Formats: sequence, C-alpha cells, structure tokens
Amino acid sequence: MKQRDSFFDNAKFILIFLVVFGHFLRTFINDNELIYTLYKVIYTFHMPAFILISGFFAKGFRKKGYIKKTARKLILPYFLFQIIYSLFYFLLYDDQSQLMIDPLDPHWSLWFLISLFFWNVMLYAFVRLRVGYSLLSALLIALAVGFFDFISGYLSLSRTFVFFPLFLLGFYLKKEHFYRLLTVRIKILAMFLFITVFFLFYHFPTLEYEWLLGSKSYAEMGVQPIYAMLIRGSLYVLSLMMMASFFALVPKEQYFFTNLGRNSLYVYLLHGFFIRIFRVSEVKDYFNNVESILLLAAISLILTLILSSKTVTSFAQPLIELKVSDTKKLLGRLKLYLKFYWEKWVSN
Repeated sequence: MKQRDSFFDNAKFILIFLVVFGHFLRTFINDNELIYTLYKVIYTFHMPAFILISGFFAKGFRKKGYIKKTARKLILPYFLFQIIYSLFYFLLYDDQSQLMIDPLDPHWSLWFLISLFFWNVMLYAFVRLRVGYSLLSALLIALAVGFFDFISGYLSLSRTFVFFPLFLLGFYLKKEHFYRLLTVRIKILAMFLFITVFFLFYHFPTLEYEWLLGSKSYAEMGVQPIYAMLIRGSLYVLSLMMMASFFALVPKEQYFFTNLGRNSLYVYLLHGFFIRIFRVSEVKDYFNNVESILLLAAISLILTLILSSKTVTSFAQPLIELKVSDTKKLLGRLKLYLKFYWEKWVSN
C-alpha cells in the first residue's frame, strides 16, 4: 500500500478548515470591514489551492475505469446531496412554496463536485496539447467565458471554466515543485505577502468578493468587459502568489490532524448543514464583533475535527462514498460495547 504524503494531507486539512471558517465569516461580511477583508484574503487562495491539489492527484486519469470511478465518487453524491439540501432548505426556511429540486442547479457548495467531474473529463482534450499551449488555451477560455451571460452558475459552468486553468496547472505540477517552496526565505516572503494583501484589501476595499467566486459573467459584475477581463486576469496572478505562499507555510511533518486531511470531502459536504442553521439562528448575534473572529476560528476547527473523525465518516460513508464497510465495523464495535456494558450492569 502506497504511503500517503503528510504534506498534502496537512494542506487538505488546513484548506477544509478555511472553507468552514470562511463560510462562518460570510455571515458577517456586510457588518464588519475587518471580517470582510479577512474573508476576501482567504478566498484568494483556499478554493484555488484545493482545485490545484485536485488536479495534482488526477494524474491517473488515463487508467481504465477512471471516469466511471470519478463519476461514482462525485456525481452520485452530488445528486444525492442535491435532494438532501433541497429538503433541508425547504424545512429550514419554512418555505411554503412548492418544493423544487433542480439537479442541474447546484446548491451552494455542491458546485465543486460537478465542476471537479468536468475538470477530470476536460483533461482528455487539453493534455493532447503541449503544456504551454494547453495552459494558455485554458486561460484564454477562462477569460473569454465572462463575456457570455448564459454561462453562469447553472451546471456550475462559469466556475468550471474559470477555475479549470488552476486544475490543469496542478495536473502538470510535480511534488518537487511544492517542496521547493519549503525554504525559510520563501516562508518569510509568504508571510509578508499575506500581511500586504490584507493591508491593501482593508485600506483599498474596491474589490468585490464576487470576483473571487468565479460564478458570474462580466455583465453581472457591472464592469466593462475588457476591464473586467483584466481584473480576472490580475486575480489569477494574485491567486497563484497566494497559493504559493500558502503551500510554503504548510508543514511536512505528521500531526494529530494529518490523517484527517483525507476526509476533506466529508467535511465539505456535511458542514453546510451547520452553517445554514447558524445563519438563521439567534446564536449568530453573539458573534457580530471583531473579537469573535478567534472564537469562530476555534468553532470552525472543532467542527472540522468532528466531521473528519472516524466516527462521523463511518456513519456518513453510505451517503458520500456509497459504501458501508466502515459503517459495519463501527456498528460492530458499538454492539460489542453495548453488550459489554449490558452484561456488566446485569451482573451488578
């Protein structure tokens, strides 16, 4: 069995924590400029880095049955969670209108699943080109799709094209490219870049966060197309710099959370229920100040640890991986525990 690389598992755990943290922060971005700035800084790199890593691990796409396996891993859970989230929102928001389930209009964070499937399929066409032409073609298409209003959030088409260059770049990268960033000099530059970007975003808050989502056309963003294309192009440069800075700060060593990084998909799919309940509850009113950022970060970390734990993943496995192996093992252990404590109680 091939040994997993702690560096990438660490990166995935930190990134999924930032996904959860960012979604908590989203609740307050209209009320606090500092929180809004932190939110934008996180969004310059956390999903782009996730997409880059996904591309890096797609190198086996030519293997027999790869697309079938990928569809089973992504598309089936996507449709299942589309239904679950539709019912959940219907009940949560007490919507009296007719329940609508549109399998082609991704709920909230589910866009990533369908886009990830499309990115894997698109590799078959783009890797036929030389590396430079392949990346340039993907970038030009990503810049061009903003001109077309019909390419939007439906079927996650806009994000699929906008973020595909990052996925493709990750596919071409080698492990050595990441490890070259792990020098003291680059780590110092990385921390300096994070501070600088935060300072610029805070004191010059002209960039709307929607630009970082990649889900809208240039017309929807209300900017002249040519100027909008320059903004999107500049954001690619910024994201590349921020991703490099992030990876430079990721540790290579094994930590208590390292193995949990492999369960990032579980956290991604399950944390939305908690975020949505938080946003409609009165609890959020206790977190409407800057001092609450650290508390929100702590809650996000705890939630990430819980949702990526063996117990939760075992119960959720039938929904997410469509398997029951871990679930059977967990139920077997619970049965033994209950039998043990029952016999102990009866004997007393």
